[in-house]
Amino acid sequence: MSASMTAPARRELVEALRRRYAAATREEKVNILTEFAAVSGLHRKSAIRVLNEEAEPEPPIKRAGRPRLYDQAVQQGLVTLWEASDRVCGKRLKALLPVLLAALEKHGHMAVDPTVKTALLALSAATIDRLLAPTRSVASARRKPRGPSVLRRKMPQRTFAEWGGARIGEMEMDLVAHCGTVNAGSYVSSLVMTDVVSGWTECAPVVVRSRELIVETVERLRQALPFPLLSLDTDNGVEFVNEVLVAYCAKHGLGLTRSRPYLKNDQAWIEQKNGAVVRRMVGYARLEGITAGQALGRLYAASRLFVNFFQPSFKLAEKHREGSRIIKRYLAPATPAARLMSAECIPAEIKTRLKDLGDSLDPPAFAR
Repeated sequence: MSASMTAPARRELVEALRRRYAAATREEKVNILTEFAAVSGLHRKSAIRVLNEEAEPEPPIKRAGRPRLYDQAVQQGLVTLWEASDRVCGKRLKALLPVLLAALEKHGHMAVDPTVKTALLALSAATIDRLLAPTRSVASARRKPRGPSVLRRKMPQRTFAEWGGARIGEMEMDLVAHCGTVNAGSYVSSLVMTDVVSGWTECAPVVVRSRELIVETVERLRQALPFPLLSLDTDNGVEFVNEVLVAYCAKHGLGLTRSRPYLKNDQAWIEQKNGAVVRRMVGYARLEGITAGQALGRLYAASRLFVNFFQPSFKLAEKHREGSRIIKRYLAPATPAARLMSAECIPAEIKTRLKDLGDSLDPPAFAR
């Protein structure tokens, strides 16, 4: 528009011409447009756009709001009293203010100006909550939960409900600590692996919880298995959730999953063997050092065949709910070796080798 026109004059001109332009005929619009373009200095296309625009709404009138009754000193004193009261609610703090304020002043924790003190004691419960709202939001703000790390994404979770189509060779793995009553210092642990389908269990001692040592122990147990290892399911301990185990499983084409934290039912099979095999044979005493680890290794080497050939166990066949009752039906008890020999996926040569090994075993010899 023309620089000689003031802003209010421009707005008045546009408003006056806009109403005339909207109600005019075609010929009248041409004349109005010519006059407006000459006065404003706009191009005819711009003048058409301006005249066709809807009128701008009036800016809202800013109201001067209620004056602030409580200054920063009152609010800061209230925060101090709230912290001293162990962050109680406004209604409780209102009743506590006279006693609490007097006690803090008496013991020299606060020196409150008389004006501020009067204002603090005059606060209502609702005003206390309103003044404390910003401080509460900061104090109660929780750190946003982090998403799974890159390492944990390589180990997806597997729940107890996802074992329905398990195959022989899919095993759960856990560490049993032989720390006694004090979980501190260096002590021996037992690495336990259990096949979910057959129940075949292997145990080996681990003198220290080293990632490399655990992987070496897993490889040793893998070589001793009568069937190929397909996957491992662990808990969320750092001895398992690490790049060393991830790289080992990737190298050998093994699946690697983990249970949900603090939900031991996701690893029900290994937890049962921890009690029935490890704790029953070893107990809960504290074991330390290489000598104790070697003795534990000899115990597991002597007992592994007895556990897998002469210790039948129950296996859940189905479970369903009838009202408030859960009905469970179990298969006939069988040993892990018997389940392997009856499985169709196990090759005939492995079954023959297992049968010959079982026939050569003398059960009472294991008790010596």
